Amino acid sequence: MSSPGTQHRVATALDGDVWRVTLDSGESGNALDLPMAEQLVAALAARPAGTRTVLLTANGPRFCVGGDVRGFAAADDLPGHVATLAAAWHEVVRALLYCPVPVVAGVHGAVAGAAIGLLGACDVVVCARSTKIRAGYGALGFSPDGGSSWALSRALGAPRALELMLTNGTLTAAEAHLFGLVARLVEDDELPAAAADLARTIAAGPVRAMVRTRSLVRQAAVRSLADQLDEEARLIEESARDPEGREGVRAFAEKRQPDFRGAE
Repeated sequence: MSSPGTQHRVATALDGDVWRVTLDSGESGNALDLPMAEQLVAALAARPAGTRTVLLTANGPRFCVGGDVRGFAAADDLPGHVATLAAAWHEVVRALLYCPVPVVAGVHGAVAGAAIGLLGACDVVVCARSTKIRAGYGALGFSPDGGSSWALSRALGAPRALELMLTNGTLTAAEAHLFGLVARLVEDDELPAAAADLARTIAAGPVRAMVRTRSLVRQAAVRSLADQLDEEARLIEESARDPEGREGVRAFAEKRQPDFRGAE
């Protein structure tokens, strides 16, 4: 665990019913170290009960440059240091993957190494047009971690993902959008507002139904159609029992906008 004197790495703020979580170590490019991982997990766990969306962003010119390689170089026990950091970072990915509310990310500048795994763990990623995405493991003689191999393989397919990782290549934001690694592409100066607006829009929707939808989409690639149909039937019945579902149907019949925030 990080000590009480550990440097601040992550900032949080309440923005209506959006919980903002911000990587806040811009002077290091938001490089991933153990305090960063621990503080991110703590920030996600501290999400106020009334919030309906998480918005993940970063301060500084780069979203996240990946692992703290200077820390690797200074470690007395490199394998142990890397293993500890990977385990801690994987808890961050799991916390995002299983977050009880939808997660929106706004990324810019550079996304490298294990930070790529965040793109796969978040529900919707808004990306600034000048962003560059690079796995970077080959330059260190490492294999991937942080879910980066999963995110790249799922979005690009195995041949493109391998070509990118084996050649230590870089994806432009436009390529990442084309392949589906990020959902929306915006101009650099539009990113903060676009990501915040999207988070607020999602927060106004049926967030519990959205989480069920997320589960269906993420499992579709590893289920048979028959199993997927069974799960769809189970979850749509669950949605119909939920106050969200009742409010949505009632609002449709009454020809008005649904109030999902009040459907508790």
